[in-house]
Amino acid sequence: MPLFNVYPLYDVTPVSGKGIHVYDEKGAEYLDLYGGHAVISIGHAHPNYVKAVTNQVETLGFYSNAIQNPLQEQLADKIEDLSGCRGYQLFLCNSGAEANENALKLASFKTGKSRVLAFKNGFHGRTSAAVAVTDNKNIIAPINAQQKVTILELNDILGVKAELEKGDVCAVIVEFIQGVGGLDQGTADFFEQVFALCKTNNTMFIADEVQSGYGRSGKFFAFQHYNVTPDIISIAKGMGNGFPVGGVLIHPDIEAKYGMLGTTFGGNHLACAAGLAVLHTIEEEQLMDNVNAMSDYFMAIAKTIPQIKTIKGRGLMLGLEFDFEVGELRKKLIYNHHIFTGGAANKNLLRILPPLNIEKQHIDQFFEALKKALV
Repeated sequence: MPLFNVYPLYDVTPVSGKGIHVYDEKGAEYLDLYGGHAVISIGHAHPNYVKAVTNQVETLGFYSNAIQNPLQEQLADKIEDLSGCRGYQLFLCNSGAEANENALKLASFKTGKSRVLAFKNGFHGRTSAAVAVTDNKNIIAPINAQQKVTILELNDILGVKAELEKGDVCAVIVEFIQGVGGLDQGTADFFEQVFALCKTNNTMFIADEVQSGYGRSGKFFAFQHYNVTPDIISIAKGMGNGFPVGGVLIHPDIEAKYGMLGTTFGGNHLACAAGLAVLHTIEEEQLMDNVNAMSDYFMAIAKTIPQIKTIKGRGLMLGLEFDFEVGELRKKLIYNHHIFTGGAANKNLLRILPPLNIEKQHIDQFFEALKKALV
């Protein structure tokens, strides 16, 4: 049976990984500066992660949410401890798209309204409502387009105000650092005014932290760089270091009711074990401090390369913008220099999303290769 051919694939077959490297079937080593879309947060095959998942699968890999699972409570408490999001409630699911689906559903339940405001170049997933609020018509099927969505320019505060005052908007969903769209960010004034307008107009303020969360921005969540308190926070990607897990942090003002949300696999024992291993490693190895130090080091070198026109993003969620499309550059990096990088909707942007424990030597290796590839 053939695979459904929806992915353009590089001719590379990783079969193992260790730390910031992956290895193909021939034993060739690749520097992984993309982490499978920012999923690999603490490095491939981290000993803490391997031990936690192994021990759990040997004990109990899965049971449904019809029974008590103390691991869920431990994970919730650890997220609260490291993030500082006191009093929030946690709903566990399986992916970023599912996290955003549930975030939007909660907003609609809470407000009794159905329209959503989202922003140009935003990406929130590929399922029903999540893809409808994503700014890419090519991936929105007619069944998704039935959702009530208005997409505005980032930083258009007058547009946000005008739409919210119509009274039918249940949620504004924001990436504080856009991922797939190309690492653009709103201003602090914009985000803070949007938050205030949501409060005034009975609208839920959703922080999509699927890619930017878990320390990648230099704070646990990217919204924490601003003076806002989201009603709902969606998380996934780096949360499980490769194990499929997502979640929604829900403000205490939103009351839970039986049957309001549900999932078969979300919050299973293996997912919780993986999630706890990630959090313990971030804490024990002080990885958020490393994010900030390595980000400064990376940006200082990037500023010395004349072909780089703009450096975008924060922390270890970075983009290098050139005055040409980077598709061929990415191929040179992967095939000639064995370095994985990412692309974006902005075809001139090279995305850098390494594990949070990257070291200076890896950044040096990347820039040495980049200079050669740019010749």
